[in-house]
Amino acid sequence: MLKQKYFKRNGGLLLQQHLFSNEGNVEKNKLFTSKEMEKATNNRILGQGGQGTVYKGMLIDGSIVAIKKSKMVEGKKCAEKKVEQFINEVIILSQINHRNVVKLLGCCLEAEVPLLVYEFIPNAASAPIYHRDIKSSNILLDDKYRAKVSDFGTSRSVALEQTHLTTRVQGTFGYMDPEYFRSSQFTEKSDVYSFGVVLIELFTGQKPISAEQSEPVRSLVSYFLDSMQENSLFNILDPMVVKDGPEQEIIVVALLAKRCLNLNGKKRPTMKQVAMELELIKASGGNVMEDHGVEESEIDDIIHSWENNPSCSMSTTVTTNSVTFPLN
Repeated sequence: MLKQKYFKRNGGLLLQQHLFSNEGNVEKNKLFTSKEMEKATNNRILGQGGQGTVYKGMLIDGSIVAIKKSKMVEGKKCAEKKVEQFINEVIILSQINHRNVVKLLGCCLEAEVPLLVYEFIPNAASAPIYHRDIKSSNILLDDKYRAKVSDFGTSRSVALEQTHLTTRVQGTFGYMDPEYFRSSQFTEKSDVYSFGVVLIELFTGQKPISAEQSEPVRSLVSYFLDSMQENSLFNILDPMVVKDGPEQEIIVVALLAKRCLNLNGKKRPTMKQVAMELELIKASGGNVMEDHGVEESEIDDIIHSWENNPSCSMSTTVTTNSVTFPLN
């Protein structure tokens, strides 16, 4: 009786209705019982955060899975909102089958808090989907260091002809598209902006927002764009990137990140273009400038400024290797 109550409260009937109405467009996901979940996890916690707890589990067939349990919320409205996000994540992930998206295997609605069951990530022709919370902590690496996008709780699936989504502003401070913040209109280019922030995190090893006690709050985006404007990019890079990354390829990726972070969303590349450019950069070797339409003078200015800056004690030679951080 209690399990039926939880099933209904956790949106089981609504979820079944959605999945049935979209039967031709969704993957078949399993509804797990609470008993199966208890046996699978044995309380093995992988990690905890502001949104809840993730457990590592083993299903009866031997499959290793990650089980996401959201935090309990107070109040009827908050609980209903949480259930709505849960159902949304199941529906969105049921429409996706992509090597770079964490695969949803099923869910459990019989527990007090609904559970999502995903493929386990050791290192932690679909309709367009706006993720709406791209950030480094939502990009996991599997055992072959392939990137997997996760956490689709606030994502939205949109029609092919739809250009934007008008919604209450939500997301993670530091990654959020300024245009979206001002207008409440989320576009495909809003996710591109957030990915640009992830790129410069990889470059600098710094957080999007730094708030040291002795210093004012600083935006990594502003810091990066200022360095590009002043041709002082190499002054802010992580030492490992400077040491191992070919100069020209670093600069080309930095210029791509700069385009992603353009305040005018229309001037940003699409995410498909970003992915294609990163693949080309990885494969282009010494022909970086020709392949990406980058002016030689633009690269030379940055390199010349860096090599003649007395604050930079490290020097490297231009090579034709691929960028050293994972792009697959």
